[in-house]
Amino acid sequence: MSNFIQLHLLTSYPPSNLNRDDLGRPKTAIMGGKNRLRVSSQSLKRAWRTSDLFEAALAGHIGKRTKKMGVEIFKRLIEKGVAEKKAKEFAKEMVAFFGATESAEKDKPLKELELSQLVHFNQSEIKALLALADRVAGDGSLDKEELKNLVATRHDVDISMFGRMLTGKEIVKITDDPEAAVQVAHAITVHDVVVEDDYFTAVDDLNKGDEDMGAAHIGETEFGAGVFYLYICINRDLLQENMGDKTLADKAVAALVEAAAKVSPNGKQNSFASRAYASYILAERGEQQPRSLSVAFLKPVHGEDVLSKAIEAIKNKRANMETVYGMCAEATKTMNAETGEGSLAEIITFVTE
Repeated sequence: MSNFIQLHLLTSYPPSNLNRDDLGRPKTAIMGGKNRLRVSSQSLKRAWRTSDLFEAALAGHIGKRTKKMGVEIFKRLIEKGVAEKKAKEFAKEMVAFFGATESAEKDKPLKELELSQLVHFNQSEIKALLALADRVAGDGSLDKEELKNLVATRHDVDISMFGRMLTGKEIVKITDDPEAAVQVAHAITVHDVVVEDDYFTAVDDLNKGDEDMGAAHIGETEFGAGVFYLYICINRDLLQENMGDKTLADKAVAALVEAAAKVSPNGKQNSFASRAYASYILAERGEQQPRSLSVAFLKPVHGEDVLSKAIEAIKNKRANMETVYGMCAEATKTMNAETGEGSLAEIITFVTE
């Protein structure tokens, strides 16, 4: 049985629009028959893996998710003196090993060198592809067998955690697409919400009002506020297997916990400054089958002290789960910023022991 680390976080966000849908509205979900604000796991994972915190802790071990690797290879070949037509042929052949490429477009001359979807590359793969481009530029030949050796068998932190994040059926050529060791739920509010409208105007600073007293701009944006519950499950053994390095895996877990507690999605931050730290964290460790505690909020929390009530709801639901199922984790640790109990440092020590 694998060793699992489970994290349950409560974070209160003021008026915000952290994660928008196709209409620009905050994302929502129906849970317990009530409308809740939602922040998608994709939004959260991107915010964490691209954060300054992650970069500072794990520099050199963070991959790049891109469609444009073929374009980078093409540019490298051109720099090395390869003719444009030949450089395109080589670049397309090299990047096609990682997936299907786009069709050529007249107004986008390098479009055919882009992958049809985002692919997460390890740093070692990027370096190997560019090094191969240098060699190809030197002797003018490419052995397809060389491409097989470029695919990493030990992966950077973000790929080890979240996988390559591939979608669609056409990506079949990558021989080592690791299973994600970290599962991240969509964060949802513990209470029901109504998405609100913000009508705003802007004034032209050079308009003295002699002829026109009206606004120079009128706009509308939508927002919501709430206490969000977030659940994260880390398969500690799989993470170490993906990375092949226990010390680095420990650093990765520590960075993930700190990022989950401190780093907010970037959506509309300039408009709302809705950055927030987690107010409560429950960390669990053990070999038992993981389970979310989102069921604690099927009945929305109501009242003035929503955060404290949400904390009690988690505690009660966990206790009831253990009553009927038995022990759900071998050890636990909590941090409660409402009461000043515990600390983030203690949580990080606990999950990396």
